[in-house]
Amino acid sequence: MNTQAQAVTSRVIQFSSYGDAAQLEPVSRTLAPLASDAVRVRQQVAGVNFVDVYQRVGRYPLPLPGVPGVEGSGVIEAVGTEVSALKVGQRVAWVARSGGYAEHVDLDAARVIPLPDDVSLEQGGAGMLRAMTGYLLLNHYARLQRGQTVLVHAAAGGLGLLLTQWAKGMGARVVGTVSSEEKAALARSRGLDHAINYRKEDFVAVVRDLTDGKGADLVIDGIGGEHVLRSIAATRSGGMAISIGSVSGEGAPAEALPTAQARGVLLERPSILSFIGDLQQYRAAADAAVTQLQAGLQIDIADRLPLKDAAQAHRLLESGAVQGALLLTL
Repeated sequence: MNTQAQAVTSRVIQFSSYGDAAQLEPVSRTLAPLASDAVRVRQQVAGVNFVDVYQRVGRYPLPLPGVPGVEGSGVIEAVGTEVSALKVGQRVAWVARSGGYAEHVDLDAARVIPLPDDVSLEQGGAGMLRAMTGYLLLNHYARLQRGQTVLVHAAAGGLGLLLTQWAKGMGARVVGTVSSEEKAALARSRGLDHAINYRKEDFVAVVRDLTDGKGADLVIDGIGGEHVLRSIAATRSGGMAISIGSVSGEGAPAEALPTAQARGVLLERPSILSFIGDLQQYRAAADAAVTQLQAGLQIDIADRLPLKDAAQAHRLLESGAVQGALLLTL
């Protein structure tokens, strides 16, 4: 039986102006009555990602005051009158453009991702965006083949650990850059074949040595800036370099495309949020993500903080010291 929620008050974390983590503040908001084609989820987990930082600083601007956060999980508390495929009490996850740092989220029913019994709310809430990104990079774009070599930067980060597991499951050889032996050990525990400490070694030279001078078939660069040019240099002619995200604060430089063309490298700069704006692509990525999680894909959790400590979570993420996913709990 469909249940229509009346207006309720929900705790959220918002920012009223763009800036540092101190702009994040807890407030209460009154939610409008639930739309007929939507569901209301009482959240238990909200994922913390670099896109949330980009929203906070205005790189990916939101209407102010804005509520950051693009993924989460919880239990359906109410369903709209036109919703028949979902029910109150069902465990679900979701990915959207914003609004995740909240006690409740209202979602288009078509974009709700039911979680099977063998996928926890924590794994679903912490890993859905990363897993959908894994599908985008390894399946949709690269169409990775068994025996190919992949270079993953920041291999001990949340996305790096996931990409390592996914690529290994597809039969690839995975090489990754890390900044310490501790991070190398973590990445190896998730299947990394060769760790490169970029503070001590030239990753371009190492990758070429490992591939008989050719370069990797696929390089995934989440650093951005001039680093992308080095990633292109580490990619074989005919291979693919993907610039995804920009931890450095900069995207791919203007000279990246001509550099890639000169080397015969296909350069891609996709956006997961743009990709999943299309509902068919969203569902395909979500289905692949759930399948991987059911098959044992592990989302490493770096830390869990209460919703009110969202600013601290952002500072941790920006410090570069986080190994795995950060969660806000409700």
